[in-house]
Amino acid sequence: MRNTLCAILFTPAIVTLATPTSAHAQSADLVLCDRVAADPSDPDKPADVRGVTELAASDISTAIKFCKQAAPSSRRAMFALGRAYAANRQTADAIAAWRKAADKGSSAAMVELGVLYGTGSGVAKDEAQARKLFEKAAQAGNPRGVSNLAALGGAGGADPAQARALLGKAAETNAEAQYQLGLMLSDGTGGAKDDVAARALFEKAAAQNHPGALERMGAFAQEGRGGARDKDAAKAYYERAAALGDDDAKKALERLRCPYAIKDKQGKLVTTLCF
Repeated sequence: MRNTLCAILFTPAIVTLATPTSAHAQSADLVLCDRVAADPSDPDKPADVRGVTELAASDISTAIKFCKQAAPSSRRAMFALGRAYAANRQTADAIAAWRKAADKGSSAAMVELGVLYGTGSGVAKDEAQARKLFEKAAQAGNPRGVSNLAALGGAGGADPAQARALLGKAAETNAEAQYQLGLMLSDGTGGAKDDVAARALFEKAAAQNHPGALERMGAFAQEGRGGARDKDAAKAYYERAAALGDDDAKKALERLRCPYAIKDKQGKLVTTLCF
């Protein structure tokens, strides 16, 4: 399993963004940083900021510029700066930014650092350090921290049942937690399989434009898992997920467009029939 900004000059130092519940002021630098580099799964991200699954190549320099300017006063921007550096293959700079963000309490940065230590990417592989970071992120309620901690397993790691419990608390308000818990329920990980409950969670996260949840809703609607089968709804979900950059949704749309595969005697694909 598994998602371009033109150069704009702002002269005011402060802009005001309206949310459904309140208005809050943010620096123009942070607004632009959020627009091109915010992570949809970052718990620090305000609800009115959509975020991007992957930074567009054309936005990387913009992200580095404005996130760097906003970073001294915003751990969210410092984390996003790390994402921009990583997208630009500046691994050492990304690690430095994530460490600073983690020191300021960014659970998203803790997760990214944990992944690096767990895989040995850019740093010496250190599973104990990865677990420590995931545990700290999980304690802060970060859904990816919970799921990655469960994936590590072993002594001191959360087991799948514990992961379910932690995700259940975070899923009350967090789209990423809803998605992650939905995956566990749909796979029967850490407890009984429950397609109905999984679909309900995916639907909640999809309503918040979570790319993975939109793709899963498409699959569940297409297959009739956990509820009614609806091919039109499935296509609509896939299209929304694909628009947000979800590769699985793009592949699903292609399969809908070309549903019939013609194979030779050896079972090798010869061609597909598309409509």
